[in-house]
Amino acid sequence: MNAAEPLPRDLLARDRKAEHIRIALERSVQLDARYFDAWAFEHVALPEIAGADVDPAVEFLGKRLAAPLLVSCMTGGTEAAARINRHLAQAAEAAGVAMGVGSQRKAIEDPSQADSFRVRDVAPTVPVLANLGAVQLNYGFGLAECRAAVDMVEADALVFHVNVLQEALQPEGQTDFRGLLDAMGEVAAGIGVPVAVKEVGCGLSEAVGRALVARGITLLDTAGLGGTSWARIEARRSGDVALGEMFADWGIPTPESIRQLARIPGATVIGSGGLRSGVDVAKAIGLGADLAAMAHPFLEPATDSAGAVERKIARVIEELRIAMLCAGARSVKELQEAKMVERSMP
Repeated sequence: MNAAEPLPRDLLARDRKAEHIRIALERSVQLDARYFDAWAFEHVALPEIAGADVDPAVEFLGKRLAAPLLVSCMTGGTEAAARINRHLAQAAEAAGVAMGVGSQRKAIEDPSQADSFRVRDVAPTVPVLANLGAVQLNYGFGLAECRAAVDMVEADALVFHVNVLQEALQPEGQTDFRGLLDAMGEVAAGIGVPVAVKEVGCGLSEAVGRALVARGITLLDTAGLGGTSWARIEARRSGDVALGEMFADWGIPTPESIRQLARIPGATVIGSGGLRSGVDVAKAIGLGADLAAMAHPFLEPATDSAGAVERKIARVIEELRIAMLCAGARSVKELQEAKMVERSMP
């Protein structure tokens, strides 16, 4: 089986580590709420610019991106995940956007799994982000393990994901979140690359964001409410579907999380959680994000091929460029300054 071939569905079914991937592909774990529909740009009928004037390029982690887009952290640590990561990375390189790998905990504990995360050979120029669960800092991980995660993928930054609700619902969950602000701050001071913090579907508040920035962590990824429900995924795994439904809508909707974090001086805000299109990317930027991230829209194409992911990325960027033109914005900076209005949800 080579990297260009689609993933057989039986591979996802029989690989225990692939359980998250398999369930995440099911429509039932996606939230129906579309919080970005509550926001719209004021249409500029005479923008006084040409389509060719629109340039969505930005700088991120010292590198130029063709658009303010991050293929968000998803997976790793299994054969199926290795193929997905390489498809995502190849597409990100071709499109000129950033890419993050999934949690590397398994590869730190079992180095034989490291190759499922290594993508630098197919993504030599774009930013690649390493990823560990912040809670692991209370379960034996420290600066050495964080450096190992960065070195493993030759990363431009390290992402700590925070997932209180997910851990609480996991059968094997780890729920000691004491002291993690200071622990992450110590890693940020000593690791030598930027450190980001992202939620996994419940959003970051302004108070949490300010506490992180005070500790030198200025890359903040909302990963807010509105997309994949990890409450539903973990409840499916544990067999307690009712508990998952109880908490399926727990969290801060992504547009609100973006607005809160955008008020923090010095923060670089990555808007993610329920973004489904280039128009959603534009709205995230308009609400105050510096970059937007998407996961689920790229996951199914990534089970097919790098080309399928590349086509999806190209479509998202095309939609973003059209939205920028209609908002009268030549650049991402101008898009951040474009007028937006809040409207009633249907």
